[in-house]
Amino acid sequence: MQKIIAYEMICNKAPVEEINIECVLFHKDYWKDYMQIYNECFYKMRKNLKIEPVNFYSDFSQMREKGANTFLYVENSEIIGAVSCYRNEIDDLIVRQSFQGKGIGKELLIWAMHHIKQNGYEDIILHVAACNKKAISLYEKAGFSIQKIERVR
Repeated sequence: MQKIIAYEMICNKAPVEEINIECVLFHKDYWKDYMQIYNECFYKMRKNLKIEPVNFYSDFSQMREKGANTFLYVENSEIIGAVSCYRNEIDDLIVRQSFQGKGIGKELLIWAMHHIKQNGYEDIILHVAACNKKAISLYEKAGFSIQKIERVR
């Protein structure tokens, strides 16, 4: 079994950049689109790490509780990206594949950081797979640093 290493990253400073996007709270009408984007974003990593099921989401019941903490960046009724915020933790930052490489991930990260700070939290935490070099670079540029290395499997 292949080992999986994740980093816990923390940022304790205010985001320096302004918010340039608006996000809306997840709604069940977006479920199928969200499920497709989420599964596409994590498919390659889950397959390479032999994490089953490779397509994590398959039923709306999996999203019921998470939906209250998931925010969508939508243009013309199409989800461009999404991010979840649980108290002071950022999770599942995803961008539709056709929009990747255009700075949307950075915008979602900045939006989430502002959202968490506005809710009164000082430290912002996130977890990222050690093999996800692009995400790690994005997070470090935004002021996050690795605080802990965790073996997940």
